[in-house]
Amino acid sequence: MTSLPQQPAPGPPGDPAVADALGPAAELYLDLHRHPELSGHERRTAARLAERLAAHGYDVTRGVGGHGVVGVLRNGPGPVVLLRAELDALPLREDTGLPYASTVTGAEPAAHACGHDAHLACAAGAAALLAGGAARWRGTLVVVGQPAEETLSGAAAMLADGLYQRFPVPDVVLAQHTAPLPAGMVAHAEGPLLAGSVTLEVVLHGRGGHASAPQFAVDPVVTAAATVLRLQTIVSRETGPGEPLVLTVGKLHAGGAGNVIPDRAVLEITLRAFAPDTLDRALAAVHRIVRAESAASGADRAPDIRELSRSGVTISDPAPAAAVRRAHEEAFGAARVARWQPSTATEDFPLLGPAGIALHGVPGIGAAYWMLGAIGPEQWAAAGATAAERLAAVPGNHSSRFRPHVRLTLETGIRALAVAARACLAAPEPAGRVG
Repeated sequence: MTSLPQQPAPGPPGDPAVADALGPAAELYLDLHRHPELSGHERRTAARLAERLAAHGYDVTRGVGGHGVVGVLRNGPGPVVLLRAELDALPLREDTGLPYASTVTGAEPAAHACGHDAHLACAAGAAALLAGGAARWRGTLVVVGQPAEETLSGAAAMLADGLYQRFPVPDVVLAQHTAPLPAGMVAHAEGPLLAGSVTLEVVLHGRGGHASAPQFAVDPVVTAAATVLRLQTIVSRETGPGEPLVLTVGKLHAGGAGNVIPDRAVLEITLRAFAPDTLDRALAAVHRIVRAESAASGADRAPDIRELSRSGVTISDPAPAAAVRRAHEEAFGAARVARWQPSTATEDFPLLGPAGIALHGVPGIGAAYWMLGAIGPEQWAAAGATAAERLAAVPGNHSSRFRPHVRLTLETGIRALAVAARACLAAPEPAGRVG
């Protein structure tokens, strides 16, 4: 990460239209934060977004690809620009102590620890801003509330349900994502922003038995332990030092009692990289190692390997990315538009653009994506003396303690999304011009 300030960034310059949109956006944000819904269950969240879009003149359709929401605002001839935000929350328990913290705290907790509530509030605010300022642009706006981003399944589901057949096909798709940067900033990448990923479920089969007679069993726990350790060599011994790759075994489950050798062990493995070839090679290596360790353990049955999800690399297209960055520099000043170091976090947004052409069949869609600072001045200043210390110390996305600064995050995010959309739409014809 470069060009980060040592002191908290100030709020955006005063903009009466943004100020008018901020109050309703903040109310929506606080409501969504209190009432998060998990992937595939976003009924209430979708209804809240749909209500806001309809109130500002958008033609709204619900239930697209699950609980997806699509709002369309036509404003004369011109480009079609799609603004995308996510509906779903994470299955974790919030630990911020905020007065508006998640109320979903039971046996299956949920929390907006990734910032999707902020994305939705910013999209709703930008939608209101653009509808109210329709004299400043021409074209068609499509605002999408996407379900199930956290499971990397929502974008594909909306496309399968006819997103680009039932609604105007975009010339460019835009999105932003909260990040542990100072609120009041945006950040753009030169090249990839986020990694592509593959997540696998691996079932290792053994032969169950009594813990007192292991010689009559095939212990899948031992196989799983050996597999986890051997998988690490894909990064350390099969991938070059200059070729970023992350391999994580995020789940290992086996057995139910200490005196029973179970019949199977289940792993979930995630691979992340910035190049499709790197992912493909690593994926082949995972298959090879899993099968070899199973065979080495004497398993009677080969392991089952199932792909749970896959996402492409999130990378902006040069032309819309340059236009959006210029618009942000004009809106905020160059000092508040940082350079983003690529992150191995992942997203399904690329499917809405060129990476999803096998799903939607539409060539030539441009895409621009940027990061939105969310950390308030006090939290940023208290995290350390240098920018590097602060980035390491502040609670980031997916932390139970992630807490965006509401005013600065929403104010900047509304404006960032609105000026980006206007940069990609057509300018109105000069007054008095005869066609």
